[in-house]
Amino acid sequence: MSAAQDMRLSGVAKRYGETTAVEDIDLDIPAGSYVVLLGPSGSGKTTLLSILGGFTVPSEGRVLLGDADVTDVPPAKRLTVTVFQDYALFPHLSVGDNVGFGLSVRRMPKQKTARRVNEALTLVGLPGMAGRRVHELSGGQKQRVALARAIALDPAVLLLDEPLGALDLHLRRQMQDELRSLQRTTAKSFVHVTHDQEEAMALADLIVIMKDGRIEDVGPPDRVYRSPRTRFAATFMGESTILDGRVVACNGGEARIETAQGPLTVVTDLPAGAGVAIAIRPEKLLLRAAKAGETGLGEATVRVVTFQGSFARVTLEGNDGLAALAKVAPEAAPRPGDRVALTAAAADLMLIADDSRRAETKGDAGR
Repeated sequence: MSAAQDMRLSGVAKRYGETTAVEDIDLDIPAGSYVVLLGPSGSGKTTLLSILGGFTVPSEGRVLLGDADVTDVPPAKRLTVTVFQDYALFPHLSVGDNVGFGLSVRRMPKQKTARRVNEALTLVGLPGMAGRRVHELSGGQKQRVALARAIALDPAVLLLDEPLGALDLHLRRQMQDELRSLQRTTAKSFVHVTHDQEEAMALADLIVIMKDGRIEDVGPPDRVYRSPRTRFAATFMGESTILDGRVVACNGGEARIETAQGPLTVVTDLPAGAGVAIAIRPEKLLLRAAKAGETGLGEATVRVVTFQGSFARVTLEGNDGLAALAKVAPEAAPRPGDRVALTAAAADLMLIADDSRRAETKGDAGR
């Protein structure tokens, strides 16, 4: 069995004529980690996965696998395997022949191939299914067969291109649990592309948020959610209420910030005059008057209340046209048209510097 290996992108860029798909990418993928590339369509995440897999050669930079430079090494000769979104199964072959296809190309002896196929099918929860035909499988079973085919090749790094995109919500959540369990069992490095924030948080040791071909933020899910480094990260990795402001005074590591919702005090070393944004997660925005240790944010009018099971999603319009969002217990939800106070604990105000001062994120594993 091949061991998981560190993978690293150093100064990677890919251009197609005058179009830049990814640019200035530095990223460390620790051995045995589950890394999720998260971003909207066109953010460059699929191009980056293709570069990791060897299907795309970067215009600049290097791709390192362990101590080896694999920048120009084709897919079949590097220790990575890609699971594609459409599964790419051969309909005329049995499940076992699909799983063993890559091994037969490598001319592995039949007895060893059969053993490896059975081991892979057992790992993905399909023991005894080698003789089944592809058209007899459900969507979830096809996904498992595609995973088994990849695992049978014993890669150091498994690359997954939106593998759950074609599944319904219930099956997608089930497969998330199974993917995480599979990664821990095999101890391989997994790199998974998705645009689904909940999927990213459910799976990842390390989330890489991308926009316009660049890395916006990278770190463990809890850090990226609780302390996003850019405005985009704060709004894409979950929802937020964003207050724009400017530092007007600094004293002993605390700054006074003027906003349309009133003055706020936060812990920061940003100088006077710096533009900032303050993000508040919806579960942290309170619809009541401030108490001791909390910060009042003015008043707002309730526009829409949506029941979502364990909580009610409340959309509000505050001072200066502020678009605010809160999640509250259903029994405590206000009614559309109500006028309510907005409050947050000081610790729940997430400070984000403007783009000219934002923290460097390239290659940071959230340490």
